[in-house]
Amino acid sequence: MTYDRLVCANCAAPVAEGRCPVCRANRERLKEQNPLAALSPMALVVLVAVLVAAVALLAHQTV
Repeated sequence: MTYDRLVCANCAAPVAEGRCPVCRANRERLKEQNPLAALSPMALVVLVAVLVAAVALLAHQTV
């Protein structure tokens, strides 16, 4: 799960913005648990697309 949609109970702002100490602490905790949590959903889509293109290119070269 990405933290870009989480809302802080302390300041009612998105956790990704890190407006208060509670937001910043939770954002860091989430990053430590899962390094991919720092990526936005769009960045994950781009990463998957690049990997699929690389696999297709490698498969085409071996044929």
